Amino acid sequence: MLQEQWNNVLSILQNQVTAITFDLWINTLKPISYHNDELILKAPSSSAKHQATNSNILSKIQSAVHQVFNLYTDVKIIEENEVQNLQPTHIEQTDDNKLKSKFNQKYTFDNFVVGKSNQFVHAAMQSVAEHPSSKFNPLFIYGGVGLGKTHLLHAVGNHLNLTRPELNVLYVTCEKFTNDYVESIRSGKDKSNVSFREKYRNVDVLMIDDIQFISNKMGIQEEFFHTFNDLYQNNKQIIIASDRSPKEMSALEDRLRSRFSSGLIQDIQTPDYETRVAILRKKASQEGYLVDNDVIDFIAQKLDINIREMEGILSKVVFYASLIGKPSATMDDAREALKDIEEPEKESLDAEKIIQTVCQFFKISKDELIGKKKNKEIVEPRQLCIYLINDMLDIPLTAIGAIFGGRDHTTIMHARDKISTQIKTNPHIKTLVNDIKSQILRY
Repeated sequence: MLQEQWNNVLSILQNQVTAITFDLWINTLKPISYHNDELILKAPSSSAKHQATNSNILSKIQSAVHQVFNLYTDVKIIEENEVQNLQPTHIEQTDDNKLKSKFNQKYTFDNFVVGKSNQFVHAAMQSVAEHPSSKFNPLFIYGGVGLGKTHLLHAVGNHLNLTRPELNVLYVTCEKFTNDYVESIRSGKDKSNVSFREKYRNVDVLMIDDIQFISNKMGIQEEFFHTFNDLYQNNKQIIIASDRSPKEMSALEDRLRSRFSSGLIQDIQTPDYETRVAILRKKASQEGYLVDNDVIDFIAQKLDINIREMEGILSKVVFYASLIGKPSATMDDAREALKDIEEPEKESLDAEKIIQTVCQFFKISKDELIGKKKNKEIVEPRQLCIYLINDMLDIPLTAIGAIFGGRDHTTIMHARDKISTQIKTNPHIKTLVNDIKSQILRY
């Protein structure tokens, strides 16, 4: 199971780095354990370990690991001679039941920074943690990537494990739920189906992350509908997280959308400047970073991005300062470490790169994006892509129209203006644009 998950990580990374980097420094890593939300990889030599822990390579590995393992998993790279120093408890966890009540201890309500952008969703999650099944059921939270949804889900789990240890609390991603269901069907045994339903229906609290991936999967929607009903009718708490609201999930069955909307729906938005500062200071305190206050202000002012990436940038600045032997990160270090982010080279950008990133983000093909389909799952990414090309590249509207199958420049103008207006009025669209733009500029 661990090797299969690592293979999925490699599939992601293969498209994000050069062939030489992948073959020499990433594909040579071997997963040897996954324990307490820490993935340990073995490098074949000290030089390979040094190269793999290069901040740029390691950050890409960590990002891919987060996508596959669906937890805030720490990644540690060791050499052969360090394997013997591992604790006996560092063994591969393959029994899903052992994982069902394990939560990342770093993510609690106490260390979640509350601001205007997230105060209501924080209050709702804390209320459910203190009184499961008695207040908001189901509780549906949504917001962009890296804004703290998974942190809050783990905070609920940690709180319940501490205050209500008798409860059976299960956290899974939509992908995990899907894989478990597919495996139960593939096995073709009544025992497998019974085991699947026992796992998901004999719980007191079910938390499912990234539910948006259930769209267009009718069989999975059917099974989740029955799971949802069974838990709800037995007064069990259901918490659902997504990157969009139920209304925006157009490929969702009406009966599921109705179920999701029957409780409380609460969004989490991109943090404002004050909250970004507070988050960065909290991160610096937790990690023991020595960093000047003006560096934190600089990062918070310059970068209106998601929390996860912002914390990663702070770590990059501190890492850069440590490499040159400075005890504390200064403004000079921040400017030097972030010059590629602060002043991205437009020459390295082209329409093809933007199109490719949008397609990967929404999991659609290029043919669908530039084609004639008019369903919402395609139209919204298409309009976002048109807006981003116009915003990030200095090319005329007629040229953008040619890229999108010869569309008239007035059509391109309409798409651009629509997204531009929505960015000002719709926090979800603003978050989507920022997330995609960050991915475009990252590589």
